[in-house]
Amino acid sequence: MQMESQMEAVKVEGFGPDSEVEDLGRCVDEISTTVSRQEASQREAAALKRMQELMRQFATILRQITQHKWAHPFMHPVDVEGLGLHDYYEIVQKPMDFGTIKSKMEAKDGTGYKNVREIYSDVRLVFKNAMKYNDERHDVHIMAKTLLEKFEEKWLQLLPKVAEEEKRQVEEEAKAELDVKLAQEAVHANMAKELSNELCDIDLQLEKLRQIVIQKCRKMSTEEKKKLGTALTRLSPEDLGKALEIVAENNPGFQPTAQEVDLDIDAQSELTLWRLKVFVQDKLKLAGKCSEAVVCNNINNNENTIKSNSKRRREISDALTKNAIKRNRKLSPNS
Repeated sequence: MQMESQMEAVKVEGFGPDSEVEDLGRCVDEISTTVSRQEASQREAAALKRMQELMRQFATILRQITQHKWAHPFMHPVDVEGLGLHDYYEIVQKPMDFGTIKSKMEAKDGTGYKNVREIYSDVRLVFKNAMKYNDERHDVHIMAKTLLEKFEEKWLQLLPKVAEEEKRQVEEEAKAELDVKLAQEAVHANMAKELSNELCDIDLQLEKLRQIVIQKCRKMSTEEKKKLGTALTRLSPEDLGKALEIVAENNPGFQPTAQEVDLDIDAQSELTLWRLKVFVQDKLKLAGKCSEAVVCNNINNNENTIKSNSKRRREISDALTKNAIKRNRKLSPNS
C-alpha cells in the first residue's frame, strides 16, 4: 500500500477552519466602537455647552462695543455704491460688519461660528478693514482704532478662559484617541488569546492525526531502508539538509546542522521513514529530469560542433584541390 493512499484514508472529525474567533472579534469590536461613540458624543456635548457659555460671555463684550456712540458706521455692510467707493473691493478683500457677525452668531443651520476665536477674528476684521481703507486722519479710521483698542482690552479678560477651554479640548481629543487605541489593542489581544487557544486545539488534532498515520503506516522492510539510505547519499547538499530537518522534527535530540551527522535509519519511526522516502523520490525524480535536459543539450551542442568541423574540413579540402589543379596547369608544356 502506498503512503499517499494511506494518508488519504485518514480523517479526523472536527478538524477545519472555525469562524467563532472571527465572530467574537467582531462582537467585541462592535461593543468597543459603540462605547467609544457614546463617550465621544458625551464629550462633544459637554465641550459644546462650555463653548456656548464662552460665546455668551463674548456676546456681552460685543454688545458693549456695538452700543458705543462711535459704533454706528460698522453696524451694517458698507454702502459701496451709495458712497461712491469704487475702489473699496480692490483694497478690502473680505468685507465684514457687526450685523453680519450677529446673524452668524444666531445661525441654527450649521453655518454659524464654531468657537469664540472665529468671532474674535471677524470683530477685529471690521475695524482693520475700516483702518485699511480710510486715512489715519479720517474720522472712521480714528473711530475704528479706538473701538479696536477697547475691544482688545475686554478680550484679554476673556482670553484665559478661552485658552483653558482650547487646552482642555486638545487634551480630551488626545485622550479619546488613546482610548480608541487601547480599545483596539484590547480587542486584538483578546482575539490573539482566542486564536492561541484555537491553535492549541489544532496542535492536539494534528498530534492525533500523526498517531493515526503512524498506526496506518506499514513497516518498511530492511531492503527498503537500505535503498532509502543509498538514495539519501544521492541528494544535493541543499536537499540533504531538508531531509535531515524531516528527521529532526520527530527526533528532538537529532541535530541536522551539526558538522558531522550520524543518521541511524533503523532508529527512525515509520512515519519519518515514509516521509523521507516520498521526499527523496520527488527530489531524485526532479534531478533526473534536469540531468536529461543537460545531456540532451550537450548532445545537440556536440552534433552542431561535429557538423561545423565537417563543413570546415570540406572547405579546406576543396581549397587544396583547386590550388593543386592550378599548379599542374602551370607545369604543363602546352600551357
